[in-house]
Amino acid sequence: MDDILKPNKVKTVRPETLEFIILYNQLRGRAFANNLELAEALGFNNASSITEIIKSRQNIDPEKLKIFKEKYRDHLSGKKNTDRQVSLRNEDGIPMYEITATASGVEVYNDINDSRPVGRMNFPGIEECDFALPVWGHSMYPYLENGCWVALKVISDKKILPGEVYYIEWGDYRMYKRLLLSDDPEEVIAHSDNTTEMIGNRLKYAPFPIRIDEIKKLCLVKDIHKKHNH
Repeated sequence: MDDILKPNKVKTVRPETLEFIILYNQLRGRAFANNLELAEALGFNNASSITEIIKSRQNIDPEKLKIFKEKYRDHLSGKKNTDRQVSLRNEDGIPMYEITATASGVEVYNDINDSRPVGRMNFPGIEECDFALPVWGHSMYPYLENGCWVALKVISDKKILPGEVYYIEWGDYRMYKRLLLSDDPEEVIAHSDNTTEMIGNRLKYAPFPIRIDEIKKLCLVKDIHKKHNH
């Protein structure tokens, strides 16, 4: 009996989906703060619908794309509502996202684009920052303590100042690290300040290389709001 050959199912990503993904990457952080805000604007039930389109290439309803382009047409036409953005930032401060880490030994956080701000941070010195995140884990102790909040500035051009501490996203990983020069100009070394904790005879938080072109988000730590012990 001849085997019955089943045709391979190839997922077809429609042009409007590709257009939406391109526009999403251009406007995220400028026209809308996160996936939850965008989902509500487009009439989706939850933020995961946006995540499925962006990460899994789930095709978008053409009507949703039409709503997206209509709602953010000023941004798409180059008219940035900077007066409103500056006013909001000056009055309310920067958004704070209560992200959480996994239970593993590596600090891997949930996606802030699927989160709603839990508050605003506003004090002198962070006017140019974009958002604030907490610190989970001990890999950057004593510079960053578990539970403290940091104000972050998005570095769009990925120009890295060696020796500075950054919040970085690459692959499925999101964490704080001090970035150092590598012998390979296409890489940086992710260094942890905590060099006292050991597992056997090895550092618990050993340095490791990261390819610069694999970094999806790079944010410079500009200010630290540490917990007060009473």
